[in-house]
Amino acid sequence: QVQVVESGGGLAQPGGSLTLSCIGSGFTGYAVSWARKAPGKGLEWVAGIHGDGIKTFHKDAVRGRFTISRDNGKNTVYLQMNDLRPEDTALYYCAKSDYSDFLSFSADPRDYWGQGTQVTVSP
Repeated sequence: QVQVVESGGGLAQPGGSLTLSCIGSGFTGYAVSWARKAPGKGLEWVAGIHGDGIKTFHKDAVRGRFTISRDNGKNTVYLQMNDLRPEDTALYYCAKSDYSDFLSFSADPRDYWGQGTQVTVSP
């Protein structure tokens, strides 16, 4: 049974930073991605990373501000979020892929999802 657990969310001021963590069983060697869902909006993909951590991918809305990384020794994937904006407010999810390479910003029925961690950006 694959388990995925996100943490690190909270309240931040505009321009502030937060680091999200996603720990999961069997993460090593598999691609992982972050996505978010804001109130009243659909799921929006944020970033993805190959299983070996060599290649990363970031959507335009967060490129230059967010950074995805991983520590396979700790079965953990991180999302460093800097220069936060109110529009970054959302429930952030982590998803483990069944593939070693990150293939695309889209859901696969074989992905394993966590319960999410809330990020709120407000003065």
